[in-house]
Amino acid sequence: MRLSPGSLAVPILTVWLLAPWTRGDDPKPPVKMTAQEDHKRMMELLGIKELRRGADGNPKSERAANLDESKANPYLDLPDPLTLKNGKKVTTAEAWTNERRPEIVEDFDREVYGRVPKDTPKVKWEVTSTEKQSVGEVPVVTKKLVGRVDNSTYPLVTVDIQLTLTTPAGAKGPVPVMMEFGFNFGGKGPAPKAGAPPSWQQQVLAKGWGYAIIVPTSVQADNGAGLTSGIIGLCNKGQPRKPDDWGALRAWAWGASRALDYFKTDKDVDAKRVGIEGLSRYGKAAIVTMAYDERFAIGFIGSSGAGGAKLHRRDYGEKVENVASSGEYHWMAGNYLKYAGPLTAKDLPVDAHELVALCAPRPVFISVGSLQVEGGWVDARGMFMAGAEAGRVYELLGKKGLGTSEFPKQETALTDGDVAFRQHAGGHTTGPNWPTFLTFAERYFK
Repeated sequence: MRLSPGSLAVPILTVWLLAPWTRGDDPKPPVKMTAQEDHKRMMELLGIKELRRGADGNPKSERAANLDESKANPYLDLPDPLTLKNGKKVTTAEAWTNERRPEIVEDFDREVYGRVPKDTPKVKWEVTSTEKQSVGEVPVVTKKLVGRVDNSTYPLVTVDIQLTLTTPAGAKGPVPVMMEFGFNFGGKGPAPKAGAPPSWQQQVLAKGWGYAIIVPTSVQADNGAGLTSGIIGLCNKGQPRKPDDWGALRAWAWGASRALDYFKTDKDVDAKRVGIEGLSRYGKAAIVTMAYDERFAIGFIGSSGAGGAKLHRRDYGEKVENVASSGEYHWMAGNYLKYAGPLTAKDLPVDAHELVALCAPRPVFISVGSLQVEGGWVDARGMFMAGAEAGRVYELLGKKGLGTSEFPKQETALTDGDVAFRQHAGGHTTGPNWPTFLTFAERYFK
């Protein structure tokens, strides 16, 4: 039978043909699991029956973290950042850049931080507000931005990156910017208490620079239950991770890189002079950002501890077993769990000194608080040792390392080289080290 163009049978037939295709193409909802369930799933995927328990932060516990320096270095041999896997020594900058550096990145990707998918979705930045303010006595312009991540491949997960950018209102051109992994306080930061020293934001502005705050949890949740949402869940279409998929630290670093993409388009920012700063878990994210994205000019790494600038092979404070637990494993690749059972930290193909070395030749400032106030959990000496060992790579590239392997007295600033270190007398904060860092950074941001 021939149907006339005006027949109702045509649209009815069309709907009948399209409907099954539409229904069949509906995406599956994200898998929902608790962190403990996902952690157990990853252990089963790796064939691990049991993980060793981590250290306890309570000094009175039977499993208290070791704070005895005589017992802190059970594994004395660190992987050599200047020896290729075939045993050949690296003696030139070209060999480091073209051969050894890619080997180290591959090991970190596979075993420690996880791989970023080759095709991550694009981010479209939107300035949601522009406000003239004063921070202290400095007139500024603060932009609030949202980075809308393209979720057309999986509409059930939405990722909107939160970012604020504050620059001096009277700047005559683009300015350097320090970006912090932190919380969005409308750009100003919390008001300093009466009689307190200037906030870090005020100190940055006093140099004529700007600052930005990116909210990492707007990129990826800080828990294992969130691994099927956020940017990781979006890229995996709501499915659980594979053992070498990226964890939250790489996801947060990816978000910072997308913010830097935006800065390259903003006439108020000198995108070649953008630094990254973070504290604690965000200190870990800051050193990972510096290591992987060579566009960042400088890093201010605050009390980053295990998984950051602290040597994994140190038994002092937090250990690999702590980071591999169900409360922290989401920061890392699933493969990292292997090193809490049956393997050990000694079996890791890389260590934190090589993470610092990946930042070379760009400057890095390692910050930590005092043993008496902050405590030993983050292992000040372990971070210092990583910085000192990384110096060999800096020197190969024509730069200067820490200049010493002797752990300095508290409040001694080692800032003559391109790797810097200072242990302040305060607690779990970068606050007391901001003045020293800014003096250090001024050498590069002039």
